[in-house]
Amino acid sequence: MFAWGIASAIGGHLESVEFPYISLVLIVAGAAVRALAVYLVHGHAIRAAQRHIHEVRGRVWRHLLAGQLPRPVLSGESATLAIDHVQAIEDHDSRFAPSRLAAALGPVMVVGIVAFASWVAALIMIGTLLPFIFGMILAGTAARRASDRQLAALASLSGLFVDRVRNLPLIRHFGAEERIVRQVKLATRDVAERTIRVLRVAFISGAVLEFFSALAVALVAVYCGFSLLGLLPFDPPEQLTLVPAFFALAMAPEFYLPMRRLAAAYHEKQLGEAAESALAEALPEKEAGEASPRDGAPERGGFDGLWLRGLVLEWPGGKVGPLDMELSANDFGVLLGPTGSGKTTTLAAIAGQIDPAAGRVTTISGDAPDPAQVAWAAQRPLLLPGTLAENIALAAPGASEAEIRAVAERVGLGPVLDRRGGLALPVDHAGAGLSGGERRRIGLARAILSGRPLLLCDEPTADLDPESAQAIIALLTDLARERCVLAATHDPLVADAARVELAL
Repeated sequence: MFAWGIASAIGGHLESVEFPYISLVLIVAGAAVRALAVYLVHGHAIRAAQRHIHEVRGRVWRHLLAGQLPRPVLSGESATLAIDHVQAIEDHDSRFAPSRLAAALGPVMVVGIVAFASWVAALIMIGTLLPFIFGMILAGTAARRASDRQLAALASLSGLFVDRVRNLPLIRHFGAEERIVRQVKLATRDVAERTIRVLRVAFISGAVLEFFSALAVALVAVYCGFSLLGLLPFDPPEQLTLVPAFFALAMAPEFYLPMRRLAAAYHEKQLGEAAESALAEALPEKEAGEASPRDGAPERGGFDGLWLRGLVLEWPGGKVGPLDMELSANDFGVLLGPTGSGKTTTLAAIAGQIDPAAGRVTTISGDAPDPAQVAWAAQRPLLLPGTLAENIALAAPGASEAEIRAVAERVGLGPVLDRRGGLALPVDHAGAGLSGGERRRIGLARAILSGRPLLLCDEPTADLDPESAQAIIALLTDLARERCVLAATHDPLVADAARVELAL
């Protein structure tokens, strides 16, 4: 409407007719319709992207926090997967997806409309489109490979940087600053070089688009102008007047406009698709028929014990297994072995966080354990800025203060409650002011409070004096009357208290 309004207004002015009110109405209506269409399309695209990304973010967080991973993931790489890759997918859905739809429908609609005014101009547009599509396919293939390599380099750099910052005191202690700086420089240079390659391909794609867009407009302009002036070197295939010729010329830039917008969002396409591939590789979906975590609170029903069947775990430079163990629903077992023997890795596989190389982890009935039934008291439990009560209640947000205090006293945190302000004791992410044993007790208290039927404990007596260690052993023995307890340890006293022992 806008282009026809402009064309008819100019034609009417040259023919000295009355003021073209209809042309003015067409111009205003065309501008309003375009603005409304852009608003509605982008609003719908953003809402759809937000719905999709909500599902993706939930799946990513479930995998990273409690899912089964094909390989260990560094903290920095986890952040890249959960934040940067998810944002790339959202940008793809909100920017590229509507542009792709417009690029598919827009040129067809423009050619169909222009054909009513000048079928020759419509053929010229189609003729310039075919080589353009071929050029964009070549550029797009190169851009995909470059984007995959760029995202991989970014994830590697993030993992390297976070790991080195976390171990900065150890690096300084051994005087390894220069070597670590060289590592970070090499990783940073790799990211920069791969980013330049992505930009190079983007510039080439843009140059291809601008060339064919300018060519289409120029050819339409030459044809329409020479046809009106009677300067064509051949008999004109159609009789053009000023208004249809100007309309065809005004519509020529609109033919490539959707594709120019698509090219502007093409980088989001490559990053979004590369991010989806990276997430699919790092966080694969479970195969059909495999157990998946249930929504809602964990239930005691359905867990009848733990069974390791020929479990084999492999990682670079190490292997554990095959392991066989059977624990009933009310039992106490230990994984016994020296430091570095793979005890923590085995617990991670039982919790469903590591994909075994061979064998299976099942309940006695043969089903895969539900991660929602597993509580883990780690060597280095997660601590968040807040109070002691809030950190203990992370796995049971609805627990009352009396329940939290009871479980804290049960694991031996009574002196901490009495001397340091009770459950309101401030705790930071590093557990400043707390001993290693006290931090482990917080993790154990949290696991007990969760009420889950399978309790995994990683070195529960480490960093404890003999008297405190005996108290924890007695507690684990008592807990085994309520649930299934499996402890990884190198403490022979813990092994003596257990009913089932598996040496690694």
